Amino acid sequence: MAERHNARSALATRLGRNLAIQRRTRNWTQAQVAERVGVDTETISRFERGAALPSLLTLDKLARVLRVSLADLLTESSTEPDDQALAVSAWLNDLKETDRIMVLDVTKRLCQHLRPSKRRA
Repeated sequence: MAERHNARSALATRLGRNLAIQRRTRNWTQAQVAERVGVDTETISRFERGAALPSLLTLDKLARVLRVSLADLLTESSTEPDDQALAVSAWLNDLKETDRIMVLDVTKRLCQHLRPSKRRA
């Protein structure tokens, strides 16, 4: 019984952390997310604190509103490049095309600068 409670608590904490990260990435308030999902602001606060878990329908709505997969909300963050690229993709979603192009250019130049080269060895 305690093991089940611990697993539920860990899931709620992980979901809450990921939900807050996704919301802040978009510069949205809890009230803005709540309005888009159709729940009270306090409900979003409880999810983010890990005090409550949403129903599957609400979880699906949260993912659609935030334009992320359910896995993005439920899994631990990853240091794998492909997973990090998905996070960057979410950040780019709400930008104008010209701003996305600028971000990609700056990112490309930074990666080229940081990439180990034979000359710097």
